Amino acid sequence: MSNSTATKATRADSNNWPRSVLIFALLAGNVALAMGPWFVRLADTGPVSAAFWRLFLALPFLILLARGTGQALRGIPRKTLLLVALGSVAFALDLSSWHIGIEKTRLGNATLFGNAGSIVLLFWTFIITRTLPRGMEWLAIVFALGGAGILMGRSLEISTATLIGDIFCLAAGLFYAVYLLTLQDARKGIGAWSLLVWVSIFACPVILMLAMINGEPVWPTDWTPIIILFVTSQLIGQGLLVFSLRHFPPLIIGLALLTQPAVAAVIGYSVFGEVLLPVDLLGMALLGGALLVAKSSKPAAPLAA
Repeated sequence: MSNSTATKATRADSNNWPRSVLIFALLAGNVALAMGPWFVRLADTGPVSAAFWRLFLALPFLILLARGTGQALRGIPRKTLLLVALGSVAFALDLSSWHIGIEKTRLGNATLFGNAGSIVLLFWTFIITRTLPRGMEWLAIVFALGGAGILMGRSLEISTATLIGDIFCLAAGLFYAVYLLTLQDARKGIGAWSLLVWVSIFACPVILMLAMINGEPVWPTDWTPIIILFVTSQLIGQGLLVFSLRHFPPLIIGLALLTQPAVAAVIGYSVFGEVLLPVDLLGMALLGGALLVAKSSKPAAPLAA
């Protein structure tokens, strides 16, 4: 069976799933991903080392999923693999920068800024098409700038280190946009699971090298947070999103995405005592609104997050 035939068969089978199951999978995937920063903080490795284990431990399961769905892992054109390799470097920088930021800023901020790739893609569209924003896109820009300004200003009030954490998470969102742009052609010829396998293969050595350059401990003494991190983020979270995203329009995907900062903020408050003031909630609402408009204007592929 060819890769395209297998993909069509998979989609045909998945169309038989009840709508309620697909909605549950979409929401549960976002909630699982929102729990990831919690376990990054609990890991006794460095934050970048935790990113390495998150990908490396999930790799055998991704290979099984690719094979189980009939997606080819071999025979991929060299040019496509080169693009995947370049995109994987951007993803390695994305995940490493985000994990560093998670340890320095509030979880709600980290999740919102880490997802800013959608807004970056919206801005990039204006640049390459040489067009001006229209309608709701202007609102997204105003909301993005206003929300980011409020949240980063509040971070500076708390600590300079917290503001630096915001900047790391914003950088992660930028790297994620580069990752998506680099792989936009590769996604057309490779199944989602197969692509995630190759991204992990290329990204893991880069992340490990960054962890060692950063002088972090790599081998954990307590494996529990690391195992929960890779299970929740890569297997459950990413798996449910890859399964469910293609069944929903961008608006619904954007609304579901907003569960991530909400869940992260609750964890930050209940576990780490990160209190949110009304002005923080305003900033989160503005930035969340910008993410929603950006997602609706330019849907992003459900790749690793």
